[in-house]
Amino acid sequence: MTTAVPLPAQRPLVLADVLGRSRTRDLALVVTAALFTAALAQIAIPVPGSPVPITGQTLAVVLTAAALGPHRGLAGQALYLVLGAIGLPFYSEASGGFEVISGATGGYIVGFLPAAYLIGLAAKHQLDRALWKALPLFVAGQAIIFAVGVPWLAVTAHLSAGEAIAAGFTPFIVGGLIKAAVAGAALPGLWKLTKRG
Repeated sequence: MTTAVPLPAQRPLVLADVLGRSRTRDLALVVTAALFTAALAQIAIPVPGSPVPITGQTLAVVLTAAALGPHRGLAGQALYLVLGAIGLPFYSEASGGFEVISGATGGYIVGFLPAAYLIGLAAKHQLDRALWKALPLFVAGQAIIFAVGVPWLAVTAHLSAGEAIAAGFTPFIVGGLIKAAVAGAALPGLWKLTKRG
């Protein structure tokens, strides 16, 4: 007679895996990521001389991407983009509509997609579980957003490269580092709370 040997529980790859997997739960997580990004978009501080405000969106992107992983994180940001583009007041200062996407700030929102996927992929490889790994990950994730957003700003606002950097990147460096530090502290802390990290 053979005895069944129980398989060891699979170690969660990203924070959301602690909750288990089901299509309903995944859908709820994706919707929550979109709504969380929309909520943090309403934290908006105008930047003098720039059409781009300082917002909480990038913090939402890095947190949800790391927590959900590449596919659910990307889906959450894609849902956010689509819901705002069809006119829901999801973008900064309760704006919405395709004109936002096609305008000066649209590139940053589009940049959420590759950033979410790549941050989620890195988190799947456990780069979000210690501050010293998470901090550079979240700085790099925001850099991806700027890599899409700044050239988009230059084209749509008819700015030179230098002007676009001055208006769409330089004023956001300190805030981006603060957001990376907040996320870099939060994710490892949440992993410790689950006692599964």
